[in-house]
Amino acid sequence: MKREIIRVEPLSTYLERWKAPTSAVTRHGDTVYVSGFPPFDQETGEVILAPIERQTEIVLEQMKLCLETAGSSLENVLKCHVYCTSVEMFPQVNAVYARYFPNDPPARTFVNVPAWPGSFDIEIDCIAAID
Repeated sequence: MKREIIRVEPLSTYLERWKAPTSAVTRHGDTVYVSGFPPFDQETGEVILAPIERQTEIVLEQMKLCLETAGSSLENVLKCHVYCTSVEMFPQVNAVYARYFPNDPPARTFVNVPAWPGSFDIEIDCIAAID
């Protein structure tokens, strides 16, 4: 079985603008792999400068869009990787994250990263199943 690259607009275009050699979503069989994204402004594609709570909402909404475009959903997420520039932001990220995964949340890893090639604090990627 061959993997399938799924474009998710406008996110795929934003990645191309950043010259990021990655795809928004890759699907293989009944499994979907969603790339992490900075908190892009939906209208302009620029990274939004905002408090960590808002950045977290934006990246989770982008992840939701990717999942739905690929035929999956937040309810089918198996594992998330959260990458954040400060462990001090853990409680705020957790509060927002819990709203998106209120019941039976997926497995998760929280990783502190020193910096990104842009002025944002968080990315979240995931692996999900397709019903």
